[in-house]
Amino acid sequence: MESESELRLINNLACGNKRKADVALRINPDVSSLTHKYTITGKKESKFGIDIPRVQEIILSSAQVYPCVNFCGIHLHIGSQIMETAPFLKAIRKAIVLIDSINRRRRIIRYLDIGGGFGIDYEGQKKFPLAKLASEVIKLVSSRHLHLIVEPGRYIVGAAGVLLTKVIYIKETPPKRFIIVDAAMNDLIRPSLYGAYHRVVPLKRSQRQRFVTSPDSDIVGPICESGDFLVRGVKLEVKEGDYLAIRDVGAYGFSMASNYNSRPKPAEVLVDGCKVKLIRKRQTWKDLVAKEGGRGLSCIS
Repeated sequence: MESESELRLINNLACGNKRKADVALRINPDVSSLTHKYTITGKKESKFGIDIPRVQEIILSSAQVYPCVNFCGIHLHIGSQIMETAPFLKAIRKAIVLIDSINRRRRIIRYLDIGGGFGIDYEGQKKFPLAKLASEVIKLVSSRHLHLIVEPGRYIVGAAGVLLTKVIYIKETPPKRFIIVDAAMNDLIRPSLYGAYHRVVPLKRSQRQRFVTSPDSDIVGPICESGDFLVRGVKLEVKEGDYLAIRDVGAYGFSMASNYNSRPKPAEVLVDGCKVKLIRKRQTWKDLVAKEGGRGLSCIS
């Protein structure tokens, strides 16, 4: 639970069903991290979690106030795409101090969920030191016999996905060159939402007419937004009709896609060695309008 309102709701539902609900409370550790301001979730100004002193008050008074809730865990999550271990360790140490304080009075906290947010190597320059973090975390939790929960979603699947797109136009303007592709911000919103960078590679170099782009070239989509870009300042040998692979879209790629500008979502294909399987069909125009109303309308003269 990450708010008291949520906690009251769970307690009331559990009591109504004559049950006890096992829950963990999400703390707000007030820890800053070097990441995009939209994905910082552990500062006191963030909307997430409950401040630590209040969490202790809630848990120690739970028998009277929340009779149908069984507090058994502490949860935290300080942000996404973080490339340093220091913010994680600072937040985890604060959680450990809280758990020790609670368990000295009532030995009830058995789980510590440290969340996720471990960054991946979008630019090909450095990697998150996961082994170093794991070593430090194990030292903190092993003597306390806590069950450790980790949520490394992006770290597992981020690099596993690529977005394949076709160059449909190359547009020359005095200030720069635009490589216009058939993918767009609705398919991959991270660049326009977070200013995120994704590496791009050509799938097949053309043997005929080549356009060598300057570092001022932008790979953009056909949506009616100036924010509709996928990669800026890229240098590629590319021509109309070529295909490109935009890398590291396995996390927050398709999951954040939309039908903005009435664009059907692309297909998803799973590749396992030499095996290829379609796991999500490409949307059609019929799919887009399938749930829209319209029957029974008549013209009024």
